[in-house]
Amino acid sequence: MTPRSFLLTQEVSDYVRASSEPLDEVAAALVAETAALADRGEVPATFQIAVEQGVLMQLLTAALGVRRAVEIGTFTGFSALCIARGLAEGGSLLCLDRSAEWTAIARRYWERAGVADRVELRLGEALDLLRAVPAEPAFDLAFVDADKGGYPAYVEELHPRMRPGGLVLLDNTLRSGRVLAPESDEDRVIAGLNASLATDPRFETVLLPLADGLTVLRVR
Repeated sequence: MTPRSFLLTQEVSDYVRASSEPLDEVAAALVAETAALADRGEVPATFQIAVEQGVLMQLLTAALGVRRAVEIGTFTGFSALCIARGLAEGGSLLCLDRSAEWTAIARRYWERAGVADRVELRLGEALDLLRAVPAEPAFDLAFVDADKGGYPAYVEELHPRMRPGGLVLLDNTLRSGRVLAPESDEDRVIAGLNASLATDPRFETVLLPLADGLTVLRVR
């Protein structure tokens, strides 16, 4: 089972993917292996980003000429694979995650795809790892897909580390629609963050109804 937007029927989701750039053998195998983990109940299916979201992220990375990117929450590495493939020549991606087990899968596929030399993986608590990065504008692109309660802190720590005009992508910002009536602390955090970002003068902001919600922030 691969994730799809809760806003789409299975038929429309299939059509979206059929009408988009197809995954190559390596990316498709990674998505399939991750889906098998979810099918066996070893991981939540929602941990994997939607296929079309990965395609979009690779396209954005390439179109923007991204040279330095950072990812908070790597899981089995599909999103990182997409970003790494879109990087400009000589570009690099810093991945922050706390799971050696899941990122071991990521490493295998980065090697198969020939992008392992573009990716640096640091293991530990993501917020601590991010704070250890010099607070200077260095990144062109950031993708956040980690603990939802930590999103406000990640945004605050990312801002001084992003270049003007850089993009911050926040995943799962619709929470399957629960932002309209939050049911958990994480739902409430994301709903509050969405409201604050809409008027935050530091960013141009749009929340896209892609997959489970993808917020795009452009640093002013």
